[in-house]
Amino acid sequence: MAILPILTVPDPLLKTVSKPVERVDDDLRRLMDDMLETMYDAPGIGLAAIQVGHPLRVLVIDLAGEDEEPRPMYFVNPEIYWTSEEMANYTEGCLSVPEQYAEITRPAECKVRYLDYNGEEQDLHCTGLLATCLQHEMDHLNGILFVDHLSKLKRDMIVRKVKKLTREAAL
Repeated sequence: MAILPILTVPDPLLKTVSKPVERVDDDLRRLMDDMLETMYDAPGIGLAAIQVGHPLRVLVIDLAGEDEEPRPMYFVNPEIYWTSEEMANYTEGCLSVPEQYAEITRPAECKVRYLDYNGEEQDLHCTGLLATCLQHEMDHLNGILFVDHLSKLKRDMIVRKVKKLTREAAL
């Protein structure tokens, strides 16, 4: 496994709509394993393939706490086919928008159909943090960042901060 570089705003690749995966094979499983290792190293709780430069409809999530056994979840070609009318607010962050956070409102629950690590079709009803994280990562597959849910003023301010942090880190 390998730790992959994570793209950050304003990288234009992050605005790419990811393409469906034709089949789950050893190469894709290797990418998902690398994504998981990258996410743990960052550290984060979710990562979409586009964030590591692969415009594929693939994401990984693990909501286990620091002292808990890892519980990785793999989603290939995920499709949200239902969302609740009830909404929930979460303060979200993103590995592609480092050190920036904002309160985002999303449906409190969703149902998703996807292929798992072995290419088997799965159906999952998500609530709480899993629902938020899944919707956040699904946005990445459609070229949307959490800051795109904010006003233009707030979004531009956050992007400027990330650019500045990136410049400072390069020195």
